[in-house]
Parts: sequence; C-alpha cells; structure tokens
Amino acid sequence: MKRFGFVLAVFGLFLFAQAAQAQWSPIKRLTWNTGDSKLPAIAVDSSGNVHVVWEDGTPGISEIYYKKSTDAGATWSTNKRLTLTPGYSESPAIAVDSSDNLHVVWEDNTPGNNEIYYKQSTAGGATWSTNKRLTWNSGTSANPAIAVDSSDNLHVVWEDDTSGDREIYYKVSITGGAAWSTSKRITWNAANSDSPAIAVDSSAHLHFLWEDDNSGWYKIFYKKSTDYGDTWSIAKGLTPLPGKPFVYRYPAIAVDSSDNLHMACQSDLSDIPLDFEIYYKQSKDAGDTWSANKRLTWNMGDSMCPAIAVDALDNLHMVWYDDTPGIPDIYYRKSTDGGASWSTSQNISSSTGDSMYPAIAADPSGNVHVVWHDDTPGNREIYYRRYVW
Repeated sequence: MKRFGFVLAVFGLFLFAQAAQAQWSPIKRLTWNTGDSKLPAIAVDSSGNVHVVWEDGTPGISEIYYKKSTDAGATWSTNKRLTLTPGYSESPAIAVDSSDNLHVVWEDNTPGNNEIYYKQSTAGGATWSTNKRLTWNSGTSANPAIAVDSSDNLHVVWEDDTSGDREIYYKVSITGGAAWSTSKRITWNAANSDSPAIAVDSSAHLHFLWEDDNSGWYKIFYKKSTDYGDTWSIAKGLTPLPGKPFVYRYPAIAVDSSDNLHMACQSDLSDIPLDFEIYYKQSKDAGDTWSANKRLTWNMGDSMCPAIAVDALDNLHMVWYDDTPGIPDIYYRKSTDGGASWSTSQNISSSTGDSMYPAIAADPSGNVHVVWHDDTPGNREIYYRRYVW
C-alpha cells in the first residue's frame, strides 16, 4: 500500500507539472513572408488587445509591419505595412498610452544615413498617421526605445554617432506626438554608448539604462530624470568595479506599481570567459541604490538578450534566448516575490531553427504575451505564445 501511495503521489506530481506546462498556449506563427520577418516589439492596451510591430524584408528592403489580436492572441489581423520608403526601416519599438493610442518609433536610412522616425494610431491600429522624422544628424541615429508616462507624454531615447562615437540622445513630446522637443544628448563618453532602455514610474520620473565600453569592456550604466528629461542624474555604474574584465550587455528595465526598478542584462561574470548568462538586480529607492547581481541562468551555452515585464500583481516575467540545446531557443522564468526567488527556466519555443530576440508584455488580467523570430521555415518569421495565470 505504501508503494501504491508513493506511485499515486508521483503521478499526482506529474499531473501538476503537466498542468503547469499547460498554462502556455500553443505556439502561433504570425507571419508567412518571402523575406525575413524579425526583431519584433510588443505592447498590450487597457482592453487586453495585443499589438506587434517588426521589421520585414519581404518588399526587398526592410520595412515596418504591424498586426494585432483582439482575443488574447487566439486570432490575428492581417499584416499592415507601416512604412513605404526608399530606404531601410528597421528596429521598431512600440508603446501604448492611457487612451490606447499606439506610438511606434524606428530607424530609417532614407535621408542617406539612419534617422529616427515616429508614427501613431489613434484608431487601435486600423489607421496610422504619416511618418514624422525626429532627428536630423550627420551621423547614424539608431536603436530607438520609447516609453509613455502617466500623463501620456512620450519619451524616446536612441544612440547616435554624430560626435564620432556612439552616444545616447533623448527627446520628449508633451502633445501626444504632435510636437517634439529638441534632441538632448545625455551621455558624454570616450567610447561607445549603446542599447538604450527606458522606463517611467508613477511620478513620471525617467529611468534609463545603457551599455558603455569606455573601460574597454561593456558595462551597464543608469541615469534618471525627475523633470521630463530637462536634467539627468550623474551616471551610476551598475556592474563591477572598473578594470574587471567582465562584459555586461543588452540591459532591460521595468517598473512595478510601487516604483521599484527591475533590471536584467547578459554577462560573462561566470568563471568561463564570454559564456554569457542572465543576471538580475533591483532598486527599491528610485535608482539611488541597487541590489547585488542575481544570476538566473547556469547553462553550457550563451544566455542572451533578456526582456522583462511586470504584470498587474507585480509578478516579474523574464524571457531570453539560449543556445545550450545547440541552437537558440526562447526561455522563461517568473518571480512572484519581487525578484527574491524565481521559477525554474522553461524552454517555450523548442523549435528546430534559431529562435531569437524575444519581446514580452503583460496585459491587465496578468496574462503574459511573448513574441520572437525563428528561422525554422527557412527564413525568419514572427512567432507568439501566451502565458495564462
């Protein structure tokens, strides 16, 4: 009887594990194109509608495309092309304001060098404004990120090499995208400042991360602004002391309802050089001090490019890609205690091709939506999966 009871207990654990796995919807392919569909970005509005943008090479050059789901990812609209320019349109980012207006930024080289462009939809993605050019620089303006504050002001950061090396610039619109401030340079370094990430707290304070190789190795730095970007704090290094030969790259940031900051990045801080793992840290005092690094992955391959989201209950959700299986797959972990502990890693793509560059967003019901690109069909296509609590 004891053995029978043990078997039942094990079987019960198996069923529990199966139920936990069943919280993820089936993987859904969102694009079927002749060119590469890649680098998706995602946002969810107050009604739970899911909005995705990506760059697509189907027209022969990269353009920005959009689609949405109004039923929690079950079905999706047809692709909508947002750009039609003679140059390459790349690296889109998307945000939603309190009225569910959509705001998209990207880089485009139509002027002869890459510049940052913007457009919006006040119709839930059905119609879109014309393109608005945000930068006029002699160098390359690239890799924009966008955030919206509680007053629906729009905040954009990007990298620009006009000064000779790449630096981070910022501008704001307090008119919902109709008019924009002049560009403000917010880093001054002797080397490259890249990969900007920005988030806004409930007081409309801006929190900004980037990577910088001024020391010869990429490190993560942080600044904040409490006056809509007019002034910025001095740069704060979030990674080990200068001179330590560790590489930290691709920061991601999110803010919870208590204005705690949550940051993730990849680093080779482990004992094996250039074996990248995912690390996490947080600040509970508006960025003044930060916790120690918490290592979230221990894999033989590289764990790279994390993305992080906070749901309505302040649970943390993180995705990244990892090539430990021999090819990159998308992995996921969650924390229900503010980052103190995390669930085990879960492979959520498990494809025969390369699954890379995930993006993540949480809806008002606490469901989590993830997109990435995958080249299993022979070219890169956009894929989607939903996690239901």
